[in-house]
Amino acid sequence: MKNEIPVIKGEKVYLRPTEADDLAKFAEWEVQPHVTSFFTMNDGRTLEEIRSEVEGRADDPASVDFTVCSLEDDRILGRVYISAINDHYDSMDVTRIYIGEMSDRGKGYGEDALSCALDFGFNILGSERITLDYVNWNTAAHSLYLKLGFKDEGRMRHAGKKNGEYVDLNLMSILREEYFKNNM
Repeated sequence: MKNEIPVIKGEKVYLRPTEADDLAKFAEWEVQPHVTSFFTMNDGRTLEEIRSEVEGRADDPASVDFTVCSLEDDRILGRVYISAINDHYDSMDVTRIYIGEMSDRGKGYGEDALSCALDFGFNILGSERITLDYVNWNTAAHSLYLKLGFKDEGRMRHAGKKNGEYVDLNLMSILREEYFKNNM
């Protein structure tokens, strides 16, 4: 699958496999509080850490790194990291998704990027179930996930760690039949 990862087009954005040149932009964003506060990533991440993380997953068939780009002008807008791709259980996890610049938020790019990730999972991989999680204080993300058809499954206590402190994560999922019911 790794060699065949397609470009996924939405209405406003497209997802393409992440390239080495994208990592500097990720490193720029992943030290900004408006990005890091919503994830279990530690503050002060470096380009070397991000490069090591992405390169370490390069041969992992259970993960894919996507770069979110604008259909209008090809600008890099953000990142989507998918993990836990499981061919036996027909499932995957949207592990990280963000739009990097504050000026690009609130324009529907994140919603469209997540819709593209769902398209990848359900239409390309043939997933039965897609999961994601979020930190309690990310209420905007929770609202978006509900809008796109995800269902709350519960709180995972101390499931993440940020800056040395354990944090609870809220688990959500969407099933294949729910996705197609919402997208017909």
